[in-house]
Amino acid sequence: MKKDIPSPKVEGVSIAIVRQPDAEGGEGWFVYLVNQTAVTLENVLVSSRGYGEIDGEPRRTSEMRHFLEKLEPRSWARIERIVEDVFGLNNQYWVSFYVNGLLHDKKFIFVPDSILEENFTTVPLMNERGVMIA
Repeated sequence: MKKDIPSPKVEGVSIAIVRQPDAEGGEGWFVYLVNQTAVTLENVLVSSRGYGEIDGEPRRTSEMRHFLEKLEPRSWARIERIVEDVFGLNNQYWVSFYVNGLLHDKKFIFVPDSILEENFTTVPLMNERGVMIA
């Protein structure tokens, strides 16, 4: 039964974590969903959570869910702020969306200690520096 459900490959959609000025005048880390495709993503659901170990103790963050009605072609949307305290965990973003009525989904995982300046790249479309998974 599961094999009968089409599971299209997700390409051109990424998650990026970028350090930017925040509303209080300091700096913060923000998670973005980047749509590099030529199609609109509809009914976008992003589920985020952190899990793993810190100092030998199992840790889990709360699971957060974010909804976007649409993400236009060649655009991006801020999903959430992420605190440095969880950079030592696996930070998972599960993205689901529809294109032309067909469900797409992909899991993006930032492994522990991967959100570092030495891993920065230029995030397409945004022209910002950050860590990105495509």
